[in-house]
Amino acid sequence: MDIRDCAPEDLPSDLSYEDFLQMLLPLRDSLDILGGKWKLQIIFSLKFGRKRFKQIQREIPGISPKMLSKELKELEINDLAERYVHNTMPITVEYELTEYGQTLKSVVTELYKWGAAHRRHIAEKK
Repeated sequence: MDIRDCAPEDLPSDLSYEDFLQMLLPLRDSLDILGGKWKLQIIFSLKFGRKRFKQIQREIPGISPKMLSKELKELEINDLAERYVHNTMPITVEYELTEYGQTLKSVVTELYKWGAAHRRHIAEKK
């Protein structure tokens, strides 16, 4: 059995430190690609279909055009989003999740659910 293919609840109790470090690599990769303040919000926006650059910017309060452009480029590099340029006047640019990017929908949905539950939990404690 390859330790990297195990679900956390299936891990052996005698897991070595080296094996544990190897298991952290996919988590680090995920955080490197999706981490930061904006990427998951952009993916959440694109979860609902193809959108124009300005529409994404309006939906995500506080993101600057420069930051949105940078983050969208990184999503493109990682094959999570695709850019469409329409030869109109002025030029129209749209983005949507790639087929590969669609695999993140359930991750984003679960993070949304957890975040909503966490907000309720914290509000109840006050």
